[in-house]
Amino acid sequence: QIQVVESGGGLVQAGGSLRLSCAGSENIFRFNTISWYRQAPGLQREFVASISSGGIINYEDSVKGRFTISRDNFKNTVFLQMNSLKTEDTGVYYCHVPVRTTVYSIDYWGQGTQVTVSS
Repeated sequence: QIQVVESGGGLVQAGGSLRLSCAGSENIFRFNTISWYRQAPGLQREFVASISSGGIINYEDSVKGRFTISRDNFKNTVFLQMNSLKTEDTGVYYCHVPVRTTVYSIDYWGQGTQVTVSS
């Protein structure tokens, strides 16, 4: 059964905003780092932003100052607020949760949500 689900993608004009959501079960969200990746047609999937269980945040250089990642642990949800969107931000956005324990290792990926920015 799917345990990571993205939502919030859509069509937006350059300069506009979108907020993406990533929802998952408590057992994989509560104590793990959650990351957003994106993939444009014909290009490799690239890192966008991440937030740890303790609130440590990292951003890819091109989105610094424009995107904000946050998490609501009570709702087991991570958000990506995207402002001042550019056409270069177009792509499928994926939520990623790498789970590592002493007995197993699992990488959870959502199905992706399409973001299209028009000029």
